[in-house]
Amino acid sequence: MAYIMAFDQGTTSSRCIIFDKSGRVAARAQREFPQIYPAPSWVEHDPAALWETQYGVGKDAMQKAGLKAADIAALGITNQRETTLLWERATGKPVHNAIVWQCRRTADMCDRLREDGHAPLFLEKTGLTLDAYFSATKLAWLLGSVPNAWERARRGELLFGTVDTWLIWNLTEGAAHVTDHTNASRTMLYNIHKREWDAEILDLLDIPREMLPTVHSSSEIVAHTSVFGGEIPIAGIAGDQQAALFGQACFEAGQAKNTYGTGCFLLMNTGEKPVKSNHGLLTTMAASYGGKVQYALEGSVFIGGAVVQWLRDELGLITHAAETDALAGSVPDTLGAYVVPAFVGLGAPYWDAHARGAITGLTRGVNRAHIVRAALESMAYQVQAIVCAMEADISADGVKRALGALPVDGGACANNFLMQFQADILGVPVERPSVIETTALGAAYLAGLAVGYWAGVEEITANRGIERIFSPQMNVETARKLTAGWDAAVRSTLKK
Repeated sequence: MAYIMAFDQGTTSSRCIIFDKSGRVAARAQREFPQIYPAPSWVEHDPAALWETQYGVGKDAMQKAGLKAADIAALGITNQRETTLLWERATGKPVHNAIVWQCRRTADMCDRLREDGHAPLFLEKTGLTLDAYFSATKLAWLLGSVPNAWERARRGELLFGTVDTWLIWNLTEGAAHVTDHTNASRTMLYNIHKREWDAEILDLLDIPREMLPTVHSSSEIVAHTSVFGGEIPIAGIAGDQQAALFGQACFEAGQAKNTYGTGCFLLMNTGEKPVKSNHGLLTTMAASYGGKVQYALEGSVFIGGAVVQWLRDELGLITHAAETDALAGSVPDTLGAYVVPAFVGLGAPYWDAHARGAITGLTRGVNRAHIVRAALESMAYQVQAIVCAMEADISADGVKRALGALPVDGGACANNFLMQFQADILGVPVERPSVIETTALGAAYLAGLAVGYWAGVEEITANRGIERIFSPQMNVETARKLTAGWDAAVRSTLKK
């Protein structure tokens, strides 16, 4: 059994990557699936498409590598977090499309809960800001909007799950209804201190406990699947950002990474005690393994790499994402233009569900290249705002602390322009690893640890290599002026 299989079910595509003992990619496969926009700022996925594309790429990757089920030591799963599904226990049939983490349909519900004074309750118990981003109000909306859903859930006929739960349900043909600490901690229903579904929050939102999955460690055998022609243990589960933190070998408190995916997500391991943020970040659970439970601070950017999809699919300014690197570098600056991609509101540290996107600073000379450059720069500016908040949180005891070099991963980190601009704006080196598929790699490591494929985290750390370091080159004063312009552009979009 020479390989580990990792499912990476993302917001726009499903991928399967098969890794060898050295953490290198043996085979990969990817399929995109449609995005569904029923109304402005509403986003849905077809649950069948999530499962079918994920199952399909699993078969594709095994075929490319010439492998059978007997060659796979374990399967690890990482997934888009917070996306909410509801299905029938008896048939496995979804009763509604999946409501995606980006969807803002419950923003008004969150506003009402906030007005009623419940925000501190959620923050204290779950570590999360009361926001439509998370699963709790999405599930409450489904229970109130799908005919007879609440009554059926109370009778045990309907099940809730995040994407990991849905995939495992299908992989086991309905035998396992499970999740892990990381995904549970993103629902806004899970008490991260007691490590259990919170009865008070469930009662407040009128969510039946009977529909919730069993919560496991991120690294343990939770079930087995036989859908690939033989039995494979399902031994690793982690939400995509916690999986990337693990894949970057950030096992110690103070270590951080940033992922450039559909969104951008900066996580810092804070060790075995949760750290409360006073600057708009989230306290969440990191991947749990070997009987150890760790926590993290997180800053979440809703629109990161998705801004490149917008350039391609909605504006038609590019044909392929790879074009943006050269286009952005073909002009020395943006002529003062800024793209604020608040298409579904703004996440950390702003937390404004009602903010909407804007292009500011337009003059007659701004052309296609300037807009593309401004769109790429928007990712770096949003990450910089989170870094400032994180540094303030970890300096709360009066001792000033700053992030050192920033490890990066995710598809957009392949863009050299973006990585250099990120280093310039932050004023710290940016480290791009040899294997940028660290989200899938983290899921693979978690699964491999559970079955003894890797002996321990020391072996995993030894696998990590750096492909390139981007060192800051921009004048500090220039970086400050550019950041001040971004801050002004963001203020123009805020509705709070």
